[in-house]
This record gives sequence, structure tokens and C-alpha cells, in this order.
Amino acid sequence: MVNAGSKKWIYALSLIIWFPIWFLCGMQPVHAEEIHGRVLFISSYSYAWDITRIQISGVQEGLDPGVTLDYEFMDTKRVDDEESLRLFHDGLKYRLEHVEPYDAVILGDDAALVFAVQYQEELFPDTPLIFEGVNDEEYAKEVTRDPYITGVLEKLSVEKNIELGLAINPNAKKVVAILDDTITGEAERKRFYSYEDQYPNLTFSEINCSRFSTSRLHQAIRGVDENSILIYVVMTEDASGKHYSNEEAVKVLTESARVPILRMVEGNGIGEGLLGGNVVSMQESGRLAAQIAMDIINGADVSQMDAVMESPNIYCIDAQVMKKFGINRSVLPEDVVFIHDEGTFFTRYKEVLVPGIVLILVLFVAILVVCIDNLRRRKLLTQLESAQKTIETAAQHDFLTGISNRSKFMNDLTKLIAEKVPCTVIMMDIDDFKHINDTMGHTAGDEALQQVAQRMKEMESQILTPYRYAGDEFIMILRSSQEKLVEKTAYQCRQIFTKPFLLNKTKTKICGSIGIATYPKDTEDLEELVIFADAAMYQVKRNGKNDFAIYQKGMTGEV
Repeated sequence: MVNAGSKKWIYALSLIIWFPIWFLCGMQPVHAEEIHGRVLFISSYSYAWDITRIQISGVQEGLDPGVTLDYEFMDTKRVDDEESLRLFHDGLKYRLEHVEPYDAVILGDDAALVFAVQYQEELFPDTPLIFEGVNDEEYAKEVTRDPYITGVLEKLSVEKNIELGLAINPNAKKVVAILDDTITGEAERKRFYSYEDQYPNLTFSEINCSRFSTSRLHQAIRGVDENSILIYVVMTEDASGKHYSNEEAVKVLTESARVPILRMVEGNGIGEGLLGGNVVSMQESGRLAAQIAMDIINGADVSQMDAVMESPNIYCIDAQVMKKFGINRSVLPEDVVFIHDEGTFFTRYKEVLVPGIVLILVLFVAILVVCIDNLRRRKLLTQLESAQKTIETAAQHDFLTGISNRSKFMNDLTKLIAEKVPCTVIMMDIDDFKHINDTMGHTAGDEALQQVAQRMKEMESQILTPYRYAGDEFIMILRSSQEKLVEKTAYQCRQIFTKPFLLNKTKTKICGSIGIATYPKDTEDLEELVIFADAAMYQVKRNGKNDFAIYQKGMTGEV
């Protein structure tokens, strides 16, 4: 038998084991409600280009769940001529004419931005354009004067990489850049040579891959001596007509070079033979561009959004290459991100971590005892707070449908108009609701109201809120007056009535009439705004019901 003392120890041990599990399970992340939208990503290159994949990963990270992301690839690294551009243009135009419009277009690198600006009026009228990974700073500043264009600049830091090269090799006399004659190469060539005056003790030169045959290119790279800082910028072609993927370029460089090779862009190569350097984080660039797109989807005005001209750069170094060339960590910046670093944090600091973990566990048990006592005290307080929240919620929510009520609607609309926030009121009424009550009973009527409310609640977002107004009337506030967004929301509202409803366990077709009025376009008066939405709704009823109408001057109310 187990005596009373043993039972106490078993109980205490169970608490120690299960409390951390319970605590961690309770810390699951709260997922925000999904926001629906459509974004198109146009890459200057192909999906096979490693930087493109990193950009797409960043874009996916920055977009909310539920946002549709489509892709188009110009593939200019392999084919960059007028015929290829024409074929891409014609194909994209055809696809844009046969799909739903996009809320925003993200443009990866220079060629995609140049293309989008050139065909903006034809392909992307009134569509926000967001660039990222663009090298040409002057061009980026010029196009952002257009209220529909913003983005994230890619600025390769020649200065920081030269400083890194001098820290590694203080005796360097020359700095050599690997470049070509592509759009990216031309933009970075200007930036590279602009630093000559800043470093009078260094001789600036380049290996222009577009001017060398394949064999001479290998010789030129092998000819870079130990007194040089070698920076790989871009290498996509040579004079022999050979086109290089990033993997192929890295292979040529690492096989031929006798000095460490600095890199200025995140991607393939760092970890495969290149030392690394101060690099543009393409993952972060894509994420920032996607966040701008999300702001636009949530109703932000693109004309009021400044471009991000501070390039998202980090220091990234391959520890194995550093070891190969005998580079000491002490000469590197403190905020370096290392890859291929030997040993994990735990193995390097095991002697310190193990006693620390033991101490933390002892403290945790002591805190656990205190927490159990505090939990008893807080239980009553939690119950009181819950009761208060229940009372507050009941005062602002409809008891039948669970969505916000008329009182909450009036408070929200009053606040928006007082703050002069452009908004739209969408009035919705179930057609022939009395017939449902008369023929199927009031229980079926209640089911109809609940199911309409549930479908409206599924549309709810940061800028769209549903309410039950009165009887079989519902109303929504859209925190925007943009015509395209208003029309898009109206179509979504009409979709509420496309699927049958289940009333008394029977599938039943229900229709609805929808009226729309906008502040301040239609009126600046709160009561008139509701009256105008109601008038537009009754205009639909006069015209046959089951549709939506946007308020026009002269519309009148109930028939």
C-alpha cells in the first residue's frame, strides 16, 4: 500500500512534470483572421535563379494567409532581346485579361520594373506597383514620383565590402569587381567606380565577363593577385555567348581565384566557396515588399507610402572559407552571421549551460509553488472580469446572430465620420422574409437570419465589419471609399445568397437586396448616409430584387 506521505510526494512530482507541459500548450500562437487579396509577382529572371527563389520565399513570408500569390518570369538572364520581351508582354497581357484583377504587383529586380513602367497604362492601370531588388537608385527615385509606384531599393554596399576587404587584407593595393554588360551590371558599374575618389590608395578595375571569351575569363580571374580585393557583383554571360547560372558562375570563380571572393547579394555562392560579405538580404527585400502589398490590401493609399530607400543589408560569412584563407574572426564586424560554423552554441558553452539549466529548474520549481497559490487568488478575479466582459459584449452584440448590433454600428459610424475617415455603408435586406416566416415558421426565419449573419462574419476583416441592423436588415461598414474596393465588396456580398440555405433541414433558395452609400462622396451626414444606402437597396427591390445598387441622386426609399 502507498502511505499518505508517499501520495503527497507523488502528487508534487506530478505537478512538476505536467505543469511545464500545460504551460507550453497554453502558449500556442493566436492566428490573425485571414485577409483575402490577390498579388502578382513578376521576376526579371527565372525560378531556377537562386535569388528569385529567395525573393519568393520572402514575399510568401510577408503575405497573410488567404492572399493569392501568382508568378510570372521574364527569364532575362538567359534570353534578353526584343522578341523575348514581346512574347512575354503578349502572354502576360492575355493572362491579365482572363483572370481577376490584382490588388498589387510586386516587381523583382530592374528589368521587371522597367517593363512594368513601360507598359503601365496598358497592363497595370490603377494597380499599385511595388519594386524590390532594384539596383538603379536614380531610376527608382524617378519612378516613385508616380503615385502608384513604391518599393524597396537594393543597394549593394561597395564601401562596406571594400572596408571588409581592407580589414582582411590591410596590404591590398587594388580592388577588382566581377561585372558584365547587363542592366544590373551597368547600374553596379557606376556605383562601383563612384568610390574611386574615396579610396585614393586603391586602384579600381574590373573583369567584364561580357568582353572575355570563356578561356580568357578563367585566365583573368586567376590573374587577380594577393594584393587585390576581389568582389563578385554579377556574371551572367561572356563574349563566347555562354550564359552562366549563378551556380556556374560560382564554380568558375572558386576554381580560378587565388584570393577570397567577396559577395554583395544573398544567395547561392556563400556556403559554396565564396567568402561572403555585406550582402543585400533578398529574403528581407521580398518580405518588405509583401508587407507593403498587405497594407494596400488592407486599404492603405499607395500614394501616401514612401519607398524603402535603405537597403536591407547584413554581414554573412562562410566560416569554412574564412578558415581556408586564415582569416581571423577578430577583424570581422561584430554582427556577422556565420554559416558552416563549427559546433553549436550548446557544445561550445556546455560547461556554463548545464549548471545554468540546473539552477533554472530549481528556480522553476520554487516559482511553481508560488504560482499555484497565485492561481487560486486570480481565479475569482478572472471570473469577475469574465462576467464584466460578458455584460459589455451583450450590450453591443445581437443575441440571435452573435454579430454586432445596431447600437455598435451607430457608435462605430459616428466615430469614423467624426475622424473624417472615408467609409462605405452597405445595407442588406432578405427578400420576401415575411414569406419565409409565414410558410416555414419563425424557427426557419431565425435560421435564415443566423446563416446570413454567419456568411457575413466570414467576410469580416480589418476594414469590413458586419452588423444586424433590424429585423431582417443587416448592414456593413467598409473603411474605404475606393470605387474598385467598394465594387469588389459588393460582389462578395451578393455571393452570400448564391448558395442555398438549410432551413428546417431543407435546402432553400434565399435572395437579398443590397444598397450602398459612401462617405463623404454621397453625404457627410450620418443619418443621410444610412438613408441613402436604404434608398439604393429599395431601388434594387423595385428593379426585381437579388442584386446590389450604389446610391445615385434621386433614389427614394421604401416602395
